[in-house]
Amino acid sequence: MNIKNVTVAGSGVLGSQIAFQTAFFGFNVSVYDINDEVLEKAKERFKALKPRYQQDLGATQEEVEAAYNRLTLFSDLRQAVKDADLVIEAVPEVINIKNEFYENLSAVAPKKTIFASNSSTMIPSQLAHVTDRPEKYLHLHFANEIWHRNTAEIMKHEGTNEEVFNDVVEFSKAIGMVALPMHKEQHGYILNSLLVPYIQAAENLVVNGIADHETVDKTWMIATGAPIGPFAFLDVIGINTPYNLALAKAQEGDVNAEKVAEFLKKEFIDKGRLGIQNGKGFYDYPNPKFLEKDFLK
Repeated sequence: MNIKNVTVAGSGVLGSQIAFQTAFFGFNVSVYDINDEVLEKAKERFKALKPRYQQDLGATQEEVEAAYNRLTLFSDLRQAVKDADLVIEAVPEVINIKNEFYENLSAVAPKKTIFASNSSTMIPSQLAHVTDRPEKYLHLHFANEIWHRNTAEIMKHEGTNEEVFNDVVEFSKAIGMVALPMHKEQHGYILNSLLVPYIQAAENLVVNGIADHETVDKTWMIATGAPIGPFAFLDVIGINTPYNLALAKAQEGDVNAEKVAEFLKKEFIDKGRLGIQNGKGFYDYPNPKFLEKDFLK
């Protein structure tokens, strides 16, 4: 494997997790975002991850401090990628933002650098042509709470070099992931091909007034034995991602998606209820109602 220096572009919920996970497994990681104010928020996310790794993985204080110290933050893209063997892009799920990012990245990244998008909705052939190296472009998709939901879906397009693909598979294993190679393009990958219809069905039940979110979650948990329901899972994902997905579908003329987008914006985003990341979404944390002993009665 030829990957030693890693840059993560985008320091939001998942970008910060990818960066910390990579650093935890011994890689030096550069973290890029658009300005210093955003990067200050990223530092808080990194600090909040340290006790999670200790609690969930049994990591020592020394291990999490070492991981934190392997992270270097940049608001200058050229500086952030100057030594990068791999750039993992985790910028918002908006095609114009991603296109502009890859145009800028192509102009400053070394020729050796592999580009990998963490996109949850797009496929490699939608973006490969925007780069100056389609043969070194592929997708690398992680689940939220990467340290224990440790899947890495690696998807190539027809033009991806096989050695590049294999290197990213090996890199995924090296940072503690279960590597899930995908040999054909598929919108939604494996996880979201299953997850998105499930989440959308739950959203539709609520926005159309069929049942409230607690009743939907309760139904799913009792009937399937699942530890959480779809709205608790939305809190894990973070409300911004399903909002962006619903908004994109609404812009394509999907009337129901428009209702979902309006609901999520008005009732959650505008009220600062963004999910577990800030302690309040469909439920309030750290003691959400769905964990109460009488919830399933």
